[in-house]
Amino acid sequence: MRWNLRLTAANKGIWKASELQRSLAEHGLVISAGKMSGLWSGQPVSLKLEDLDVICVVLGCEIGDLLIPEPEKVSRTGQAEETERAAVGAETAAPKVIPKRRDGRTLPPE
Repeated sequence: MRWNLRLTAANKGIWKASELQRSLAEHGLVISAGKMSGLWSGQPVSLKLEDLDVICVVLGCEIGDLLIPEPEKVSRTGQAEETERAAVGAETAAPKVIPKRRDGRTLPPE
């Protein structure tokens, strides 16, 4: 998911995080300056559903305006591992394993 708060707020005429912070507080959602900065400039780590409701009311938007799906970033189970193994295999070939005897003697030549 891509977080789209800033563009949604700009479409409603809100250009500063502090403006949105005041409007949210008027509707009962008090957010610290640090958390507001994270919401405004980045991807939130966590957000309560109740907080999303207040944000949608203040901005007069739907949840789909704030959260934009990015299905292309989702891989099927095992697909990422196969891709990673193929990339690693292409970068480095496995070294040839030469067995050694436990008694210290060398093996005969091939």
